[in-house]
Amino acid sequence: MKILAAMSGGVDSSVATAVLVRAGHDVSGVYMKNWINEENIIGHCPWEEDITDAEAVAKQLGIPFRVVNLMTEYREKVVKYLLEGYQAGITPNPDVMCNREMKFGVLWDWAQEHGFEAIATGHYARKLEAGGSMLDPVSSNEHLESSIQYPASILRGADPNKDQTYFLAMMQPQQVRIAQFPIGHLLKPELRDLAREFGLKTAEKKDSQGICFIGQVKMEDFLRTFVPDHPGPIVNLEGKKLGEHRGLHLYTLGQRKGHGVASPLHKQAYVVVAKRPQTNELVVAIESPDTPLLWARKATLHSISSTGLPLHAERLLQAQPRYRCPAGNAVFRPLGDGRAELEYTDPQRALTPGQICALYDGDRLLGGAVFETIQHE
Repeated sequence: MKILAAMSGGVDSSVATAVLVRAGHDVSGVYMKNWINEENIIGHCPWEEDITDAEAVAKQLGIPFRVVNLMTEYREKVVKYLLEGYQAGITPNPDVMCNREMKFGVLWDWAQEHGFEAIATGHYARKLEAGGSMLDPVSSNEHLESSIQYPASILRGADPNKDQTYFLAMMQPQQVRIAQFPIGHLLKPELRDLAREFGLKTAEKKDSQGICFIGQVKMEDFLRTFVPDHPGPIVNLEGKKLGEHRGLHLYTLGQRKGHGVASPLHKQAYVVVAKRPQTNELVVAIESPDTPLLWARKATLHSISSTGLPLHAERLLQAQPRYRCPAGNAVFRPLGDGRAELEYTDPQRALTPGQICALYDGDRLLGGAVFETIQHE
């Protein structure tokens, strides 16, 4: 296949590219230039270093490499979504939108114009081809056997500590069809060993954490650059003022640290349980297994998106409310117009409007949705 490998300059995408080259595919590398630190945002924005590393790996592998400038599209499709969401008092996920709108959206449009048949990334995810044949036979799971004839599907990565399918939850079926995930069958230590075996420059490079393709910039610093502070009171559940916040958009539900309210007793901590835009109040409470407003079993979802077969019938599935959070068993009930009701078997902590909810059947990613409203215990 003629495959375009999205290279971020990190070790994961470097190994993904090397695996494809070794398999005999016609591979070209590309760096998506989505952002430069032109606003002098506090934090490290290493795009120049990343381009240098990605290009060096491509040279080592003997493949073509180029930088594609997608800064205008990134601002319109990801940054705008991010800022408008936080300003509206919800918590959006830019990494999920970057995958659907940029890597497998705008970049795929560019790839098709240049004759490519697929896009590969360094995500820790696996792919089950249409009809049920596993891309990597080593990763097959017996429980996936079914009489249902699925289109191409995304499966959780083999490394439970690195699985990144949550960030792919809003992808469309046609995007899944052209996606390649060459490292999804590997554990992270195995990937590092393979990078050393290939002799890649990035073999020992540390993993980066930050906003998708922006770099190691704290979300708070990023938001404060574009959204003015809007101070207001921090109150407890009884309405007593405990402090002052800098702006509701800078806090997330379930947040234990950084809100500025000292714990009253040892081993007790205040946690953010609500944001009230009408009164500009940030509500905190002492965390416990039954803290009001912190726990919920029911929620409504909007913008239902399927990675394969449509989600049009009531069913039991597993719903993951955020990254690095276990998926809980839940009943999914479609309401029409791209909306659904979700009822968890067990109470969930800090379900948050605006966040992405990834939907699974075992290891198979069914799709995703956006939390709309939460019904608290």
